[in-house]
Amino acid sequence: MRLSPPPWRPGLSLALWLALGLWALGQGLSFPKSTLFVEQGGKRYPLRVEVADTPERQAQGLMFRKSLGEDEGMVFLFPTPTAGGFWMKNTLIPLSIAFFDRQGVILRILDMEPCRKDPCPVYYPGVVYQGALEVNQGWFQKRGLTPGARVGGEALRLWPR
Repeated sequence: MRLSPPPWRPGLSLALWLALGLWALGQGLSFPKSTLFVEQGGKRYPLRVEVADTPERQAQGLMFRKSLGEDEGMVFLFPTPTAGGFWMKNTLIPLSIAFFDRQGVILRILDMEPCRKDPCPVYYPGVVYQGALEVNQGWFQKRGLTPGARVGGEALRLWPR
């Protein structure tokens, strides 16, 4: 789940951002489904992803999901560069997240732990990014993927303008 204030709505309070996420859940918000790959060192690893390309989808993220398939994830695509953090409020599974630029180059990878009650930690990447890819914790490490790897594929065609 993305932490407020989001880059496209400066000043949006944390309470309002959480309310937006809970509203999205109540609406049965659906996500576009697509494919991505992460490649490095001549190896390519495919993923099936859901695309969080709107503030409502980004607020909901993977909240309340009980599992995520081995080669599945969620990609967050932002219309402009940001340095904001992510949090794991109401996220039930441990995740790894890769922050990448508009060209798909991974700048930073972090592991995030589930958080069911406040206060939840915020995971700041310490870089300016325009996309983020969440997968099961350890997915990047198991494949030897590090910053400098590249994200590509069909899902990036859904990038908001």
